Amino acid sequence: MRLMEQILAGENTLNALEYMEKKKKKTAPRIDGMRVPELRAFLRENWREIGKEVLKGTYQPQPVRRTEIPKDGGGKRMLGIPTVLDRFTSK
Repeated sequence: MRLMEQILAGENTLNALEYMEKKKKKTAPRIDGMRVPELRAFLRENWREIGKEVLKGTYQPQPVRRTEIPKDGGGKRMLGIPTVLDRFTSK
């Protein structure tokens, strides 16, 4: 089995999903409007196709929401916030 197939295997994807649900459940909606608690239902319906795209190398991440956050020493820095699905596929 190829490495990417092992990464996308059921147990690994479930662990990644559970990690996100535990650690990221209170995050604001992303640029696509999805929140972490909605991800499980979305994946149930769409994971086969998404997984195929990742394996083929054709998966295209969505645009990242940019926001400025304050720096400790003053000033601001840009922060990129990926969609929930893109965050999941990069786990």
